Order: sequence, then structure tokens, then C-alpha cells
Amino acid sequence: MEDHQQLPEILAALKNYAEQHHVPIMEEQGISELIELLKSQQPKSILEIGAAIGFSAIKMASELPDCTVDTIERDDGRYNKAVEFIGQSGLENQIRIFHGDALELDLDLLKPAYDAIFIDAAKGQYERFFEKYEKLLSERGIIYCDNMHMHGLSEQEISEVPRRKRTMIRNLRKFKEYMLNHPSYETTLLSAGDGIMICRKKAQEK
Repeated sequence: MEDHQQLPEILAALKNYAEQHHVPIMEEQGISELIELLKSQQPKSILEIGAAIGFSAIKMASELPDCTVDTIERDDGRYNKAVEFIGQSGLENQIRIFHGDALELDLDLLKPAYDAIFIDAAKGQYERFFEKYEKLLSERGIIYCDNMHMHGLSEQEISEVPRRKRTMIRNLRKFKEYMLNHPSYETTLLSAGDGIMICRKKAQEK
């Protein structure tokens, strides 16, 4: 645990790397809001879909010392950097990182249940991620989804959205509607950062 004193420096180096190499990581307001939500939930285990270079996994693990974080990253370069930054953070006992496409990963590699699932990967695939991983959510667990505003694009007329992003934005909107009307979830959308959607599993009727 002695490495934790260096955590601010490691996070600064990570942010610097992200900026230089155009790696999208959570905005400060968004990660602060997510941490507050998690602190009020007090999960014992979190599954993150989309590690990038490990920023949010490190933040979650450092702020929730009694919680384990499993995270998945597809991109080779980002995965390797995440392993490096997680190692430097001294949090490798709390964080496990899996290398692979989250849509293809064998669920048997993971825990049978997580109290929280954080989706922050390919925006056009959120519904597919939800359908695959929702079965790993514990009773009364919560799914958090980042980038629901997609830097304002999801609120624009589809004709104003750049053509190459239209399918992604359509899929994101469809997923939002799907979750807002989902019979098993209570869903709210926060404007913090780039928009965080909170999907809380309802108690099952006995």
C-alpha cells in the first residue's frame, strides 16, 4: 500500500499520456460523480467494460479500498499501458484486467456476480454489452453507463450529426429509450461529465 502516496503523480502521468496519445478517459466531473455514486452504493465488486489505459479502474479502486475491480480492454496498446499504470499504482491486488473483446469474452473468466457494472466502451454497442453482462449483476446491483450525451451529439437532430457517427448515435438513443422503459430497471440520466446513466435493478417480486 506504500505506493498510494505516489498515486497523484501516477494519475497525472496517465492523464498526460492520454492527452498526448488521444486516448479518451473520463472527464474530471464525470469520474467525481461516478465515485460519489459508488461511495453511496458501497459495492464489493465492480466490472468495467472498457479499461482504456486504466484511469477509471485506478480511481475506483483507490477510492473504494474494500472493493475489487475487474476491467476488460480490447486494444493491445491500451491494454499494455493499463497493465503498466495499474502496476505503478500499487493496486494490482484490487484490479484484474482482461485482454479481449468484451462481446466475445468468456464469462466463466469473471466472477459469477458484480454489485456494479460500468459500461464505457464502444458507444454503439451499449445494448449488446448490457444484454451480455446484465446476467452477472447481483440482486439490487447497479449498471452505470458513461458518455450518454456523446459530447452533445445525442441531443442533436440526426441530420446535424456527422454521417460516420450517425449509427452510433442512433444506437445510443435506442439504448437510452430501452433502459428508460425497461421493466426490471429504474433508470435515471445525470448530466455530470458527458452524461452518466444509472440503471438500478428493481427488487424481484417474490
